[in-house]
Amino acid sequence: MDILKAMTTYVSVVEAGSLVAAAERLDTSSAAISRQLAALEEHLSVRLLNRTTRRLSITDAGQEFLARAQQVLADVSEAEAIAGANALKPAGSLRISAPLSFGISKLGKWLPGFLARYPDIRLDIDLSDQLADLANDGIDLAIRIARQPASTNVISRRIASIGMEICASPAYLAKMGTPTSPHELVEQRTLSYSYLASGDAWHLTHTDGQETTIRIRPHVRATNGEVLRDLAVEGEGIITQPGFIVEPDLAAGRLVRILPQWSMQGFNLYAVYLSRKFLPAKVRLFIDHLTEVAGGRL
Repeated sequence: MDILKAMTTYVSVVEAGSLVAAAERLDTSSAAISRQLAALEEHLSVRLLNRTTRRLSITDAGQEFLARAQQVLADVSEAEAIAGANALKPAGSLRISAPLSFGISKLGKWLPGFLARYPDIRLDIDLSDQLADLANDGIDLAIRIARQPASTNVISRRIASIGMEICASPAYLAKMGTPTSPHELVEQRTLSYSYLASGDAWHLTHTDGQETTIRIRPHVRATNGEVLRDLAVEGEGIITQPGFIVEPDLAAGRLVRILPQWSMQGFNLYAVYLSRKFLPAKVRLFIDHLTEVAGGRL
């Protein structure tokens, strides 16, 4: 049997969600798709999909085979591109996962240059603060904000550093007073990001090297930094957020830095992708573009 053709059929069925949709995608018949799946399962001696008249469900073995098949097909596509003219003119779909606030604040401004340079690449962008499973979700590249690289089953390439800002609105500080030491934050109204790795513990470092940890009692928690930024601008409390979220408000005076001699540990912006012998050209070019436009620090 043509194993690559069978893999393509299987991946298409899973991604499309049905035999009929996969048949339309591959310009063939549902009966032909069904025969290819049956032949593949017989070849592998394992059931990949549970099929009824109403729905498809993937088995555990099918889920594992899916990730492997997607990787093999991507490697074959890359090998063909390297060997042919497509190496000079990358094309195809590039599926990207990125944090919501980062995507809104930065990604939309960074993409036009990439699209102008590589017009045959189509972008499929998923914005979410939940970590995507690259293999199971069919993600070519994830943009992640973290202090350390991702786990060993993926490759992480550092793009830029991200500074954190502690700030509040002038109206809030006029009403509640400006903290002069980290310990005064405990008595202040604070706005906390739900996914912060340290939770309600803010670790601060003084310019002289002194360190302290303050456990805040948040007035508001949210899973989105822009919501917290908006609340802070309206005078609802003190936030600590990445510079790319609050910099416009700091520049306009809507927010004011506090405790200027103290800082929170920053983060790094990473490009994360599955470990492959041949990195697809479209992924490599997008990483190179990110590195260029980020300029080392956000």
